[in-house]
Amino acid sequence: MSTRKIGLLIGLSVFFVIAVIFVFSLFTIIPTGHTGVVLKMGAVDETVLSEGFHFKAPFVEKIVVMNNQTVKTEAESSAASRDMQTITSTIAVNYHVDKASSPYIYSNIGLNYDSVVVAPAIQESFKAVTSRYTAEELITKRQTISQEIKEVLHEKLNPYGIVVDMFNIVNLDFSAEFNAAIEAKQTAQQEALKAEQDLIRIQVEAQQKIAQAQAEAESIRLIQETLKTSPEYIEYIKWSKWNGELPTVMGNSDLLLDINSLIE
Repeated sequence: MSTRKIGLLIGLSVFFVIAVIFVFSLFTIIPTGHTGVVLKMGAVDETVLSEGFHFKAPFVEKIVVMNNQTVKTEAESSAASRDMQTITSTIAVNYHVDKASSPYIYSNIGLNYDSVVVAPAIQESFKAVTSRYTAEELITKRQTISQEIKEVLHEKLNPYGIVVDMFNIVNLDFSAEFNAAIEAKQTAQQEALKAEQDLIRIQVEAQQKIAQAQAEAESIRLIQETLKTSPEYIEYIKWSKWNGELPTVMGNSDLLLDINSLIE
């Protein structure tokens, strides 16, 4: 093969590569859940490209793809409660970038907005809210506190066009001394409750005994009243107590008579 032909093939190959590059530079594809930020000669344009196929000016416009899907981030945070107890927590936040705010975020923050804006805002929001409550309240009012932190976080991130979808306090950890104090308090409460229940039981039993004594006294009173008005009542009581059997022995201390021997 001659040198001329080799040069022609090289030229055609280079032209083909340039042509392919040029064709691909004429359009861009934005994937689902993303937007395209348009850069014209390096400057951010306010135009936001939605999902799908788009034409662009080759070598003049550059498209930066921004993720607008909900993403999850977790952060370890440490703060002090109102009563100066140290609290450590794992926080999980789901958030997404508002599509209309994509150019602003790219222009003013960049693609690393999670570490630049989101993570610090989570720390600040957690510390701001937990400082309003005692350590014990952080346990008993966990759902309320979680909602408050989410609202504070929303106020901090919303100006950037970052939307908080979900906020969860995964866990709350306290010092060993505080945990021991809580356990001791729960034990004391359980013992106080048991003592209260025992007292109620004793009072009920006492009332039952009083009621029984009152019933017996009333019964005696009624019997006495009956005896006063009807002496025959004594005979009635004796016969009602008799079992129907005659005595087997009669007499006094000097003479005893066996009734059974007489019958035989």
